[in-house]
Amino acid sequence: MTAAAPIPRHYGLDWLRIGAFAILILYHIGMVFVPWGFHVQLARLPWVAVPMLASNPWRLMLLFVVSGYATRALAVRHPSILSFVRGRSARLLVPLAFGVAILVPPQIWAELVGKYGYPGSYWTFWLHDWLSFGAIGGVVPTPAWNHLWFVGYLWVYTMAIAGVLVIGGRWGRRAQGAFDRVFGGWGGAVLPVVWLLLVDIRLFPGQTDTHGLIDDWLAHAIYFPALLFGFAMAGSERVLDSFRRGWAVAGAIALASYAVAAGLEWRWPGLAGAPNGLGTLFAGARAVQGWMAVVALIGIAERFWNRDHPWRRTLTEAVFPFYLIHQTIIILVALWLWRMGLPLALDTALLFAATVAGCWAFYLVGRRVRWLRPLIGLRPGDGRRGTI
Repeated sequence: MTAAAPIPRHYGLDWLRIGAFAILILYHIGMVFVPWGFHVQLARLPWVAVPMLASNPWRLMLLFVVSGYATRALAVRHPSILSFVRGRSARLLVPLAFGVAILVPPQIWAELVGKYGYPGSYWTFWLHDWLSFGAIGGVVPTPAWNHLWFVGYLWVYTMAIAGVLVIGGRWGRRAQGAFDRVFGGWGGAVLPVVWLLLVDIRLFPGQTDTHGLIDDWLAHAIYFPALLFGFAMAGSERVLDSFRRGWAVAGAIALASYAVAAGLEWRWPGLAGAPNGLGTLFAGARAVQGWMAVVALIGIAERFWNRDHPWRRTLTEAVFPFYLIHQTIIILVALWLWRMGLPLALDTALLFAATVAGCWAFYLVGRRVRWLRPLIGLRPGDGRRGTI
């Protein structure tokens, strides 16, 4: 690792990461209105599922690909693998622990109050029920990490990569060469789609993520390869160039695949009552859409967005604190709105405004408090210049 060439900062992937987290926050706001379950809901509107499908198949996969690229860039900066492991553990596990202890419990309490009529105050819940290591009322298990599963998975995958580097670091050039040959050109677009089709249709048909880590084989089959792909892509100009040249075709295929999935969802919400075989078509369309969207977005970032801007530094730093706090804000505000009984359009506007304002307040205050910075995923410092 000490002899590895530095990975240049890819501003386009920074912008992509910022955009992906913004879409993720909007997605979780949308979850308050979807026909399937969420912690607290203001309505269950079947049509909301259609726009949600526009990003559902690719948003998390893209984040893991971009995280893989960043993991490689960080790894080569460290003098040793042990230093890399220590650094990534501090940046991921400390905010994860803080989130599980402080940021997630209000979400669980709000869900218990809104759905199951939990009678106790938040403090009663936190002091007596949060660490019960059981299902409160037989329905809501505690403790939990809710949306912070992404951070836990990223740390586990990063440690797996560190283990590979320890065991097989000397084979790195051969592995990189094989990656370039296999995934350069059309292989980078087609072969991952074949794998996703196999996963969704043959290996885990009809299944969904559990976010439980040890039993979440569907997620591992998708997200760990995505992280590995991003890790290898960081050293492959050939793959990046193929994405840069093929983004328009990939984007058109992604849009066509989305049209198929959205049409099926519109005609048969949740595929209830759909003719036999359409479930397989739906899963296949989502698989194709997912990877083609990733290829198109990385190609766009490589071709058009790989340039800096004064806002890029601040937004790049802010996305992790935004991610940590956004769902807690959404759920607590949704619970308050549920109690108020306001018109749905006003609920939507207030929820969006409160989420954006709350995320910015959390970041701007946390970055200036020295002891808070590591807890919200920022590098140690006084925060006066917002360095990352």
